[in-house]
Amino acid sequence: MLASRPFRRLWLVTGLCSSADWLTVMTLAALAGKLAPNAVGINFAFSGVLFANILPGLVFAPIGGLLADRFNRRLVMVIADVLRFGLLLSIVFVDEYWWVFAGTFLVQVAAIMWIPCKDAALPNLLRGPEQVESATQLGLVMTYGVSVAIGGGLFTFVTGFPALFHVPQDMLGLRGFLKLCVVIAALLYLASAVSIATRLPELSQRVARAVPGGPQGPGFREMLRDSARYIRGNRVVRGLLVGMMGAFAAGGAVVGAAQPYALSLLGGQAAFGLLLLAIFVGLVAGLLGAPKLARRVPHARLFGLAIVLAGIGLVPVALAPHLTVAMIAVTVVGACAGTAFLTGITIIGSKVEDAMRGRINAIYQAMLKVVVGCTVAVTPLLITLIGKQRFSLWGHPLAVDGTRPVILGAGVVCAVIGVVAYRQMDARSKAPGIADLVRVMSRRPAHTRGFLLVLEGETDGARADRLVERLGAEFGDSLCAVDPTMDLARQHDVVSLVDLTGTRARALVAAAVHADTVERVTSALESGRIVLTRRFAELVPLASAAEDTDDLRELAAWAADPAPDLVVLFDSAASASSEDQHWQVGQMIAEIATYRADRHLVVDPEESADHTAARVTAMVRAGLARSAH
Repeated sequence: MLASRPFRRLWLVTGLCSSADWLTVMTLAALAGKLAPNAVGINFAFSGVLFANILPGLVFAPIGGLLADRFNRRLVMVIADVLRFGLLLSIVFVDEYWWVFAGTFLVQVAAIMWIPCKDAALPNLLRGPEQVESATQLGLVMTYGVSVAIGGGLFTFVTGFPALFHVPQDMLGLRGFLKLCVVIAALLYLASAVSIATRLPELSQRVARAVPGGPQGPGFREMLRDSARYIRGNRVVRGLLVGMMGAFAAGGAVVGAAQPYALSLLGGQAAFGLLLLAIFVGLVAGLLGAPKLARRVPHARLFGLAIVLAGIGLVPVALAPHLTVAMIAVTVVGACAGTAFLTGITIIGSKVEDAMRGRINAIYQAMLKVVVGCTVAVTPLLITLIGKQRFSLWGHPLAVDGTRPVILGAGVVCAVIGVVAYRQMDARSKAPGIADLVRVMSRRPAHTRGFLLVLEGETDGARADRLVERLGAEFGDSLCAVDPTMDLARQHDVVSLVDLTGTRARALVAAAVHADTVERVTSALESGRIVLTRRFAELVPLASAAEDTDDLRELAAWAADPAPDLVVLFDSAASASSEDQHWQVGQMIAEIATYRADRHLVVDPEESADHTAARVTAMVRAGLARSAH
């Protein structure tokens, strides 16, 4: 991933801004405490800064998504960073208690402009949707790992400088070292703005060719209507948002109940700290393990399963008699939450079209803040209303405080909504959910996915027959050949029947007919077979309808899911003249093959049929072995 220059630069820019974010929170909370006029102000300093950080996300997050989809994302990010730079400097110069909170609020308003643009532009910097998951992992490592260490380290070094080097505390003036931390954070934002403006022109690129509403694009009101229509019409996005609503509500309930729950375990504040550590360890494990689980179960199904398992995991948390059981259960819940979070971000980056991605990311972020914030606020009230209940179990008196029913209820709600999201996001699959659950839980390799082998380009019948013969001898009855030639006749019938003349309309008909073939291929793959087909990604009318390779790639991905495990490109297609209707697809696959050599094989037309068959068979064997680990 870091070998890609645009992604590497965005990753480093993310590090600059995230380090500035953490440094800003710590510094402004300390500065507010120093500027407070009385004891009440000191007590409110830290919580006030946190509230000022959260409030803009509750109010303005959707606007950030609209900006990301409406304007040049690179320009918006530069403006946001310059605003953050200026606002932080204003806090230093104004030097007033109230302006610390007002300035923090405005800095976070600018951040609401920046974050959806970065998240929406990220997939456009990658070589394909299969890289979204790894890119997201690296981003989370930078934001919540490396940047925390950098921000905390800068704060500790600068504020501890007088004691460390025995210099007067007022060497830089009253509260001078805290103000120096603010200036450093401001300069990090300025460095980010300069880097984006001069080193990341790729942030301006978009996949979508045009949007309705004239040359200036649609207005905000129309974009809001488009967002609502898109969510209603896209079952994957609809299921994603429904699932995350349940997960965030359950998470907020657990956070709100954490302190009294720790006290109910008779462990005091130490138990609270251990539970926080356990859930953090679980989150890290889930973030690291999600890609491996995604090899067993598709992302759309893994997301719902992770939420269901998180809900089930809350049941032992609610019933835990002592701290050890609670820590184990909380770790499991954290791992499921980490898996669901990374999977959800991956789905948005790989499945949501570029023109809508900023708004969906903004809605996702807004839901996180609104749902979690509301449940955290309501949970203590529910615990108080329920109170401590006393009853007898098999003759033994028991006392249960209100935290246990609240956590148990959150687990039930989370599990039910996870099932709804699972059914919503993968309605096409015939596989029962319990089978996916067993595959996720099992330590043994899952072989039910099968292997999809695609032949692209023009080749003689003898070469294809020799390949089928060699694969049949190697894998026997596991080999299933799918003939796509019938698709051409079906496409011709549909186009003729409705008298379509537009090239894009004909391309979409071709894609729809092709998607029906994908259904048959998916069924064979789910039974564990090796599927061999030709021109799986090459929709013939699509090549002439696409305006360029990006357009072709977007439409082909819409019709062809799952992605092939191995694509064999016969080089005659890649070297054909531009008049050839297969030329664009050959070029696209040849380009992908340069950086995904493990899944693409380019065959020279002069190569013998036996040599080709041997190479393909070896790569299929290696691919099956790779998917088993």
